[in-house]
Amino acid sequence: MAQDTPKDNAGFTLPPPAATPAGEAAPAATPAAAAPATTASVESAPALDQVGATDTSSRDTLIGGAVLLILFVAFFFAKNAYANGLVAKRVSPNKANASGWWLFIFLASLATAVVLAAVNAHKFLAPLFMGPLVLVGLVALVLTFTSSKN
Repeated sequence: MAQDTPKDNAGFTLPPPAATPAGEAAPAATPAAAAPATTASVESAPALDQVGATDTSSRDTLIGGAVLLILFVAFFFAKNAYANGLVAKRVSPNKANASGWWLFIFLASLATAVVLAAVNAHKFLAPLFMGPLVLVGLVALVLTFTSSKN
């Protein structure tokens, strides 16, 4: 049977228990005396500040900037496609181009808000940062559709 054969265990194994300090080498003879010894050897969990001690803000900002640059290039192509679509619907080229630029501003402000929130949510989700971005985005969205009317 497979249960009776010795297994070659190459998986995860727990390390051996740590050596006891010199002061606690001899266990207590009575259970009442052993209780304080076990509570004294319990260690607290490390604080959360020690877990996130590595500062990655500059790397995150650089990655966020690269993502924004790529998105801006894609939004520029979307702006041109939107303007050409409006011209095909018999909207004047000047109005179609203005509407395309408002679309670009809307998409850029939306993407900037999302990337800033992803880079450092604690800092950039404050109303001081998000308020103007949302306001510019909403105004640009309204102007995208109103500036292309015949």
